Amino acid sequence: MNGPVLGLCSFTHDSSAALIAGGKLIGLVEEERLSGVKHDKSYPGRGIDWLLREAGLGPGDIAAVALHFQHDLYRKAAPAALVHLLHPATARRAIPRARSFRTVAGSERGRLELLRGRFPAAAIHQVLHHRAHGLTAFASSGFDEAAVLVVDSLGETQTTTIARGRLDRRGVPSWQTVREFGDPASLGYAYGAVTRHLGWRKADEEGTVMALAALGDPARFADLFQRAITLTSGGFSLDPRLFPLRVISSRWGRVSPEFVAATCPPRAHGEEITQVHMDLAAALQRRTEEVMTWLALTARHVTGSTRLCVGGGVAMNCVAIGKILAHGAFEEVYVPPAPGDSGTALGAALAVLADRGEGVPAGVQGACYLGPTPYDVGGAARPRGEASGVRVAEPATRVAAALAAGQIVGVCAGPVEAGPRALGNRSILASPLLPDVIDRLNHDIKFREPFRPFAPVVLADRAHEFFDLGGASSPFMSIAVPGTPRGRSDLPAVFHRNGLARVQTVTCERNPLLAAILSAFAARTGVPVLINTSLNIKGKPICGTADMALDCLTESGLDGLLLDGHWYTKHAREAG
Repeated sequence: MNGPVLGLCSFTHDSSAALIAGGKLIGLVEEERLSGVKHDKSYPGRGIDWLLREAGLGPGDIAAVALHFQHDLYRKAAPAALVHLLHPATARRAIPRARSFRTVAGSERGRLELLRGRFPAAAIHQVLHHRAHGLTAFASSGFDEAAVLVVDSLGETQTTTIARGRLDRRGVPSWQTVREFGDPASLGYAYGAVTRHLGWRKADEEGTVMALAALGDPARFADLFQRAITLTSGGFSLDPRLFPLRVISSRWGRVSPEFVAATCPPRAHGEEITQVHMDLAAALQRRTEEVMTWLALTARHVTGSTRLCVGGGVAMNCVAIGKILAHGAFEEVYVPPAPGDSGTALGAALAVLADRGEGVPAGVQGACYLGPTPYDVGGAARPRGEASGVRVAEPATRVAAALAAGQIVGVCAGPVEAGPRALGNRSILASPLLPDVIDRLNHDIKFREPFRPFAPVVLADRAHEFFDLGGASSPFMSIAVPGTPRGRSDLPAVFHRNGLARVQTVTCERNPLLAAILSAFAARTGVPVLINTSLNIKGKPICGTADMALDCLTESGLDGLLLDGHWYTKHAREAG
């Protein structure tokens, strides 16, 4: 052992920290879960403090700090941007692009000095961004070998990487890049560009566009996207006449006047959603699925592996992942619980371990409940006159009874999940049998668009009764799948307009409380399925602390909240 390693995703969106010490993963926590700031970009100080307390360590005990980017590559990429001066479609942006890359690289020195000051005994390692993504996916999969596909908006210069992951005889993960594609060929950039054009925030609300796509007709703009995103030999390219060359600055738009003329004017946030917006989302989503499947098939061909791990922000497109699984080229398809940038804190730390010749530490494989418990950070919740709670002897029974009676309840118990999905420890649960449940959840609880679907959670050993998973499991809500005839007939609320559901399968071993709630609900209704959405309201992060959870109860239409063994309601007369 060469000492503890602290992995960081810092100074960018979805700030997070991971700590490996004594041969095990201490935890992975996103700063937003503790700060209350969605996609928090700040230094993850709260998360680091908690991790060090959990391990009984101080800053001086950290042997290595692993950052999830190699910032010097931005500096080296700046001169290469000038080649775009040679092409009329990109010439106007070439010099601003080069300057923007140098600006990003210029922030490196101050950040490294900050880290050296806070961790005086630590060596600072900068890890290639896509390697960090890929190791997060591969090391947590439990596979001894696999093809690894990383697709996002931008690493340093890479946007898409196909690699081969292997464990050697010592259990040390190796990472061999087989193919990589650089900017401006970026699927994440294109999806974010259309997301912004449709009036939502890029790097945040792409899931809203994916949901909207189910209401549209992809044929209307199919030809446009065939031209905008062209498949090449083993990869793809973007047409700069439609998706202009990237400049790392919000002052530069991501769609061209030609794109606007061929589709629709930019939609302002809150403006009416019309059929053209639905059709545009549908065409974007369809092309994304086609490109992702093409990349997966390329990975199958060049690696020869029948197992696939997928990482990067685009891996959160559960419909595209479902298409890859349904194609049948791979026996197993795995997406980690935190495939986006927050997960790279773990991948960066794993890269340092691998370079030291150390294997995957205990607690990485299949883990998702990796953060603080409700009272670990912030201590006791502040008193609230409008909410009261009592301890309950059988929490699962109490929650199931409320759900069967038509109530919508929150659950805040145990370590907070890593990644964007609530997987039972920070969840809002509802009965899928309620006739108006989707409207209630969207309008009264989450305060979000009425077309947004909700994911089902099901006992793993009964999932085949309701969902066509093809024998696969889906513990992290990574795959959208069709329903069985019984599922579509009995539980229409859990299927979106495209007939798919982003299902979570649960075992007692992985989450005893959630499995017990499902079993108790099934005993009352005959259905081992619930709706599971994240414990938050629109614009706020998943609740990491007790205070955040109680705020969610009092600020939304939730009927009750199970908080660390206590049942809370908004009126004292209802408690108990």
